[in-house]
Amino acid sequence: MTFTQEREAAVDREELRAQLEAEGFRSNAYCLDGGLPDNAYCLDRDGADWIAYHWGRGSCSWLRRFRAESPACEYLLGLIREDARARKAAHPQ
Repeated sequence: MTFTQEREAAVDREELRAQLEAEGFRSNAYCLDGGLPDNAYCLDRDGADWIAYHWGRGSCSWLRRFRAESPACEYLLGLIREDARARKAAHPQ
């Protein structure tokens, strides 16, 4: 089941941001407003299209272009979930 199916609605950047926070991902591990922050998963607009990618060490990887925001958010969420380094460090109590 995908994030969209769980929510039964199209996912936008704000919903994705809330989901990433709820799942415990570092806020500097992603940028949902475009740009080229180092070692981060990014979502941006390019004309009418949405692009999702990872930017790190001066290069772009996992770049995909989408016609709609929701599938771009889905793709980016999948990438981030696969990267354990993107999660907040657990603190022993």
